[in-house]
Amino acid sequence: MLRALYDMTLRWSASRHADKALAVVSFTESSVFPIPADVLFLPMCLARPDRAMRYALIATVASVLGGIFGWAIGVWAFDALARPLLEFYGKEAAFEALRGETGSLAILVMLVTSGLTHIPPMKVVTILSGVVAFDLKLFILSAIVARGGRFFLLAVLLRRYGLRITAFLETRLNWIALGVTALAVLAFIAFEVLR
Repeated sequence: MLRALYDMTLRWSASRHADKALAVVSFTESSVFPIPADVLFLPMCLARPDRAMRYALIATVASVLGGIFGWAIGVWAFDALARPLLEFYGKEAAFEALRGETGSLAILVMLVTSGLTHIPPMKVVTILSGVVAFDLKLFILSAIVARGGRFFLLAVLLRRYGLRITAFLETRLNWIALGVTALAVLAFIAFEVLR
């Protein structure tokens, strides 16, 4: 089933409705859809480098809005909507493990790493953030920074280097994102200590 979804998502990247499809996939990826928006975003940017920044904006805005939807599911509809989805994707155990490690700093770190690297999956973190009533303003800010950072960085690199950068990104992007996350955590700790 996931392979069929993946193939369908990839076909959307070549359609005349690619912008809308990117918005829908970016929105739903942050709350319920198992396929990352990159499946659409990367081929779209490679095919039309002149529109890469536009695609990054669409993906960022839709992803943040989808994250807010996931947060709302966690706050108001966890048992009715989220639990069955987590069971369907086989993520309930991962969710419960994450739930046990929650605190503001842990949620913030998960939001940043999830937004940058998809580890842990974005939908799990957005729902978890709602379940533990993580501050919505900080949630939105971290989603904008992480998701926007990811999409705009990819857009710039793809626009400048095209296909040559894709192999580099596939092998090293997670390490780069983890380094950025470590810096964000240190900045957050420094802010808390100095406050």
